[in-house]
Amino acid sequence: MSEDAMTTTSSAAAASNSLARMGTYDSVDEILEVFRPVMHAMAAAAGPGCEVVLHDLSAPEPDLSHTIAAIENGHVTGREVGGPSSSLGVGVLHDQSGDHNAFGYRGITADGRQLRCSSVYFRNSAGRIIAALCVNVDFSAIHKAQALLDGLLPQESSNSAEQPNEFFGRDLVAVMDVMIAEAIREIGKPVEQMSRDDRIAVLRKLDQQGVLQMRKGVERIAARLDISRVTAYAYLDEARSQAPEMAALDPRPR
Repeated sequence: MSEDAMTTTSSAAAASNSLARMGTYDSVDEILEVFRPVMHAMAAAAGPGCEVVLHDLSAPEPDLSHTIAAIENGHVTGREVGGPSSSLGVGVLHDQSGDHNAFGYRGITADGRQLRCSSVYFRNSAGRIIAALCVNVDFSAIHKAQALLDGLLPQESSNSAEQPNEFFGRDLVAVMDVMIAEAIREIGKPVEQMSRDDRIAVLRKLDQQGVLQMRKGVERIAARLDISRVTAYAYLDEARSQAPEMAALDPRPR
């Protein structure tokens, strides 16, 4: 990684870590009033490859298709004000009690570019998450250069098993499609060669990531796995029987 890229990463990470020590806020408008200049400063300092986003999560049941309240350098993920949350928003809203602040994790755009991301969550006086401030840095040019050097430079090993992956798209459907594609890719074989257990593994992964809570999630997964909606639900039941804690999130009407 170049010195400039390392400086950009360090600056964004330092800013995000300082934001993690913030107090509580009564509304998203209050957060915007305080942090809109900070967002502009971070984006200007880090350059056009650094996107800074504030998501409004204050509604009792936020519409994740329309959470972006403010954004700088939206061209990085192709989003704008009124645009969608990333894939992490689903899991965060299902677990209000957890500490979801995360720094330096991997993000993936709809066109396959990898980002370095950090997220900080704001709470109100009742402890409920009402907003998220996210920094997403595009290192795709550096990754292309690194790929050319892979044959010459040894690869450093890293343990990122405990870090989240974040997926971005112009709308929530695009986010869902990227998540489904990544889960299928991790199986390591084409869909037509997948076994029943492989398809169950895909459903389990996507269920844990919250995709089944998205509108038409089961239908889109079934289509990508080339199975019927009924079969997808049967596989989902089997996946959840191996992970009982996921059963409470069943998207089917009761």
